[in-house]
Amino acid sequence: MTTYRHTLAELRGQLRQLLLSGAAVALGVAFLIASVSGSGALVDSFSQSAAAEVGPGDVQITRPAGGGLDADTADRARRVPGVAALAPRLTGRGGLLTADGHPLDADAVVSAVAADPALRWQLLDDGRWPAGPGEVLLDADTARRLGVRPGADVRLTRADGTPATARLTGTLDGRGAPSLSGHPVIGVPESAVTQYTAAPVTERLDVRLSPGANATRAVDALREALGTTGPAPEVHTREASVREATRQSGTLYGVVLVAALSFVLIALAVARMVVGNTFTVVLAQRTRQLALLRCVGADRTQLRRMIRRQGLLLGAGASTAGVLLGLGICAAGQAVAATADLGPVHLSLAPSPLLCALAALFGVLLTLLAVRGPAKAASAVPPIAALGGATLDGTGPGAAGGTAARLRATVWAALLLAGGGVLVVLGALAAPPLSLLAVTVGAIASFFGVLRLAHRLLPATVALLGAPARRLGGTAGRLATQQLRRNPLRTGATGSALLLGVTVMVGAVTALDITSDSLVPAVSARQPGVFSVTRASGGAVPAGALTALAGERGLSVTPVRSATVRVDGRDTLVAAADPAGLNPTAEDLDRARALADGTALAGLDDGRALTASGAAGGPDTPLRVEPGRSALPFTLQSGATLLVTPATLDRIAPGAPATTVWISPADGGDRPTARRAMDRALAAHPGLTVTDTAAQAETLRTLLDRMTLISMALLGFSVVIAGLGVAAALVLSISERSREIGMLRAIGMSRTQLRRMLTLEALLLSLATALLGTALGIGYGWAAARSVTATLGTLGGPPVLPVLGALALTVLTGLAAAVLPARRVARMTAVDAMRTT
Repeated sequence: MTTYRHTLAELRGQLRQLLLSGAAVALGVAFLIASVSGSGALVDSFSQSAAAEVGPGDVQITRPAGGGLDADTADRARRVPGVAALAPRLTGRGGLLTADGHPLDADAVVSAVAADPALRWQLLDDGRWPAGPGEVLLDADTARRLGVRPGADVRLTRADGTPATARLTGTLDGRGAPSLSGHPVIGVPESAVTQYTAAPVTERLDVRLSPGANATRAVDALREALGTTGPAPEVHTREASVREATRQSGTLYGVVLVAALSFVLIALAVARMVVGNTFTVVLAQRTRQLALLRCVGADRTQLRRMIRRQGLLLGAGASTAGVLLGLGICAAGQAVAATADLGPVHLSLAPSPLLCALAALFGVLLTLLAVRGPAKAASAVPPIAALGGATLDGTGPGAAGGTAARLRATVWAALLLAGGGVLVVLGALAAPPLSLLAVTVGAIASFFGVLRLAHRLLPATVALLGAPARRLGGTAGRLATQQLRRNPLRTGATGSALLLGVTVMVGAVTALDITSDSLVPAVSARQPGVFSVTRASGGAVPAGALTALAGERGLSVTPVRSATVRVDGRDTLVAAADPAGLNPTAEDLDRARALADGTALAGLDDGRALTASGAAGGPDTPLRVEPGRSALPFTLQSGATLLVTPATLDRIAPGAPATTVWISPADGGDRPTARRAMDRALAAHPGLTVTDTAAQAETLRTLLDRMTLISMALLGFSVVIAGLGVAAALVLSISERSREIGMLRAIGMSRTQLRRMLTLEALLLSLATALLGTALGIGYGWAAARSVTATLGTLGGPPVLPVLGALALTVLTGLAAAVLPARRVARMTAVDAMRTT
């Protein structure tokens, strides 16, 4: 009991010194709770959206693999006892026109609106449902893009490609149909679908049961009625369909959670370093007290146990505060989500009691782990240290083996640094996929080496930065520089947490930016052309459009002909094109140029011999698939799995039409000029859709840019936690240097000069850490990006603005960390400071 009372008394006496370290642990625990809860809510939103798309039907009938749902299937389903109503989900390709008659740059999806209101699965955002063939719905995003509102007229294409006008009765909420996201959606009455799309497909049958009908018995009856001929459709109750729609949420949750926890672990690693460094400094200041305890009979085990109990109490208190802070953050997020229109999604950010308990336990264990090293070092203090003969860092005469231990640590750090550096270089020069693993392992190993040498690297960097500080800051600048260099162990320990946050932040944004600069041009360069032209409703591109395009001198035009052919008993879309006019840097173009008559490139089959059924009863045509799968068939023509020569296609599908046209600027032309020439040629053909490959590349760039911003925001949290460590170290240094501060005040140094000295210490330390971390982050980030983009060609360098932003955040964090210590030192009088022991 006496030991426990002594532990509590010691902790109360050090509580002010350990408060900032406890705040770092609390922030880490709160970040953990908020991240896990946010990840769960994000994945749950996907699950709810998928469940909303299932619709309100009691039973869903989906088409089997390789089969379809036709009118006969629907008629047989209607005759099953207990079925009150049935609505087919008809979808097809359609086209929308802008006010000037040009088609949108993306194909639209025509979706049937069920005649039975109880079976309408779409989510109405505004207006009313369409009631006749001349009325349609648009998704809200497309309506805003076209600048139309309910009640206005919209222009679209009929099934034959001719333009038409319809009345917009309302808009659809795209969040209710995640499978159609990214495409314009045209909602039309079920009876009018064939007016706007040439070949609608029944993806699903929604069934409403009679009141009182048993869903399980109805499913069994439908399976029996529909499974008599051909591939049997899949029949599920609504509950089973919802479970199937959300089945992938578990995997998605794992991916999102791992991504979020990676940032959390970095923040918690920084918090652990802050706690460990703080305890090291606090125990170093109590060396004589610990030695006196040894003199009165306390052994090493008792000292270690006492310090670990203090860590346990600090961790428990900080973790409790972190749980409360995490609950507050989640409650605030829930309040914000409640005011937002999330459509079918109802977010719940409330963390579970189990999550709170595990987060608190993790915070306690993290604190115990952080104090393990300082406790071991403190228990090794010999009793003679009560006379001032040794220090906690092993530099005093009573610390036997200190030089040997430091030598071993230096050798081990040098090995880590050298070995990790070699792995980083080899990974940057090697080919994927092991290259990224080599860079990752090498970066971790070399960075641990840097951390072990931080007490040498950071004071040396401070010495370089201290020259202007000494000149411009006067006495305060000289004292600040001298203090950081005179205590290299403390400088290295204080800056190590900040160094970790800056290095990871700069490395992440550098890797993402260089990858974006390298990947985006490669995506565009590997496309067969700059523009592609297809018919909005599917089918052949009109011969008049081909003639008009060929008549423009500034265009290089390559039609792609395709046809569905029976190959080895399966319907297969086969494409053919003349590779001479395609982009010379397109993927697998050299293989397409080398194709011989009777051979094919395949996206699915690899090195097989196939047989194409002859056209109109003619002889079969053997096809030899070239070894190695190729993405070129699908790239040239959406849905194609085989690419053959034009002569081969003429034999197996005579008269196959051009279904896609790839267009590039002619020699010496540029993209804007080619686009204007193409628009002139297609002015009389509003049913054609033009896709710009550069726009697809920019979509990828936008995604990577968002990832960069998210990474900076989350990793900035680690830098803030590291700032608490800088503040804690400065506060502790004030207690240790109180006599020195009293002497400076006694000889005439003003309070303003003392505040300036503390501020310059924080500024120099954060700036030195930022420069060293930026250099490491740029190197690691470039190596990681190089390992990923080696086959594409690594382009560009580190992003200037994000790197400068990371530098500014680090420096501002250091300055903010100096506010509390500077105020404290300014309140100290010369007499009180001299009296402090």
